[in-house]
Amino acid sequence: MFEKESITISKRRSFWDYLILFIKGLFVGAANVIPGVSGGTIAFLTGIYQELVDSLKSIDGKAMKFFFTLKWKRFGKRIDFNFLLAVVLGLLVSIFSLARLMTYLMENRPIAIWSFFFGLIIASSIFILMEIKKWNWRQILALIVGVLIGAALCMLTPAKTPDTLWFIFIAGALSVTAMILPGISGSFIMLLLGKYDAIMKAIGDITVGQATSAQVWFLVVFLIGAVVGLLAFSRLLSWLLKKWYDATVCLLSGFMLGSLLKVWPWKLELASGISRVLTPASYSKLVAPPQVWTAVLWCAVGAAIVLGMELMANRHKSKS
Repeated sequence: MFEKESITISKRRSFWDYLILFIKGLFVGAANVIPGVSGGTIAFLTGIYQELVDSLKSIDGKAMKFFFTLKWKRFGKRIDFNFLLAVVLGLLVSIFSLARLMTYLMENRPIAIWSFFFGLIIASSIFILMEIKKWNWRQILALIVGVLIGAALCMLTPAKTPDTLWFIFIAGALSVTAMILPGISGSFIMLLLGKYDAIMKAIGDITVGQATSAQVWFLVVFLIGAVVGLLAFSRLLSWLLKKWYDATVCLLSGFMLGSLLKVWPWKLELASGISRVLTPASYSKLVAPPQVWTAVLWCAVGAAIVLGMELMANRHKSKS
């Protein structure tokens, strides 16, 4: 699921390979619009995480020199441009086209969609941890720390924050950093920073051509912050994966397991913007019928998708 070896920049891929990358980008984008679900988790379990991080890290001074001196081919090879283009296009198409659908599902089918992501995350975490062949205190400590951080973030209360451009820039940098961390939701970080509703509304208004100039500037500054944060943080992640691969994977898996608090199907949404975890019985009394079998079904569907991808990946490895 997650290769330890470094990637080969600008791999030779067919049209169908890029189509699959585009579809994976769609899933990453869909996850990024849901508070509590990490786009990094989806990238992690679809097997594009390390290549994505390494490609982003490759956008450095040398790459930009190629870009500004119009050496397009060398620029493309250095950053694996075709890979990034396919994934980013899928991500952007998903965010702008599926944001309203995901909002609808969250409002009208919450138990089904949360159960689906619960199964997806717990199954992917198990398969990822199974790849750790030798355990020691570093891996165990990293896993525990990751679980605690992931759980703590899920229990934080959204804050009231300023609407100044400098803070929007910081919000973009912090949110996108979380988006590439499995288990830590960039959308949830936006919610904590008090900017989630404004971002979703701006995206929706731009999609239908009703955005104001203030909303356009808001998104532009947010995206600039996101790009700066992404390029800076991807270098740290890439270095950690190469230096302490097993411990880093355990830490990231811990983030994912800790985030299960946020994607638990039965919860009571409080006025403060956070959720209170409930049992199905308590949910039935306080909210609505718990739909236990619906939850079990969609949890199984999420786990089955991960299992299917794992079997396909293993078959591909055996043939290569």
